[in-house]
Amino acid sequence: MAKFLIGLVLGVGIAYLAYRARALNQRGAVAAAILGTVVFGLGGLGWAIVTLTFFISASGLSRLFTSRKHDVGQDFAKGSRRDAGQVAANGAIGGTAALAYFLVDRYAPGSSLLTLMWLAFAASFAGANADTWATELGVLNPQLPVLLTSFKRVPQGTSGAVSLVGTLAALLGAALVAGAAVLVVQVGWVSGIGLPSWVQFIVITVGGLLGAFIDSLLGASAQAVYYCPACQMETERYPFHGCGTQTSRRRGLLWLNNDWVNAACTFSAGMVGILLGIIF
Repeated sequence: MAKFLIGLVLGVGIAYLAYRARALNQRGAVAAAILGTVVFGLGGLGWAIVTLTFFISASGLSRLFTSRKHDVGQDFAKGSRRDAGQVAANGAIGGTAALAYFLVDRYAPGSSLLTLMWLAFAASFAGANADTWATELGVLNPQLPVLLTSFKRVPQGTSGAVSLVGTLAALLGAALVAGAAVLVVQVGWVSGIGLPSWVQFIVITVGGLLGAFIDSLLGASAQAVYYCPACQMETERYPFHGCGTQTSRRRGLLWLNNDWVNAACTFSAGMVGILLGIIF
């Protein structure tokens, strides 16, 4: 109980600080507090460090290169303040894995499922970080990106667009979370992990990178994309573009917005983590 109460205080406290720093809006802060309580309270310090590695690095990048990203943000991005949907999309899989680890450890201590739940947790956040780093740093690519399904040059920020800089950024983002995960296991803050450190690092990094790839593939093929007749450009914004003009759907599934695509990223990253963990 004491551990859970400490997790509650840390989760609420960090969410409040993130709200004050304008990294979260009000609903995002509430969602982050719930997620933080589950992860910090059930998992402990090691799990908290992995989660914060994603959140701090992703939020920090969102504030960099603001002038380069301003026009892109008007068309595609939600902005640097995360809402509840974004928090859930990026953290729900990790929170579920943390809860599953706690239950397995309680009722079947020593089970190999502990390793798989840890890999799913870390890989899901590696996927979220890879996707965020690719989005935030991809705009620095000197050339226009290409759409993953057609390989045609498209404007920066287009859903499903990939570039060399964005891909390398995704790899580094996933590797950063993987490194944090390996570190906390090595110092003993996470127990019951039955894989060597180098295997954990590879599994989590690959899982995160493939999750980001799934994100781009869905963004290029199935995500809802709208059109602004005034600006004559595609956008993710609905029902109104940044200019105030009403947008209309051009392609993609109506319900498949950016949050669901991000959720697919973290889910697929976690599943790859589990699959590779079973193989190894």
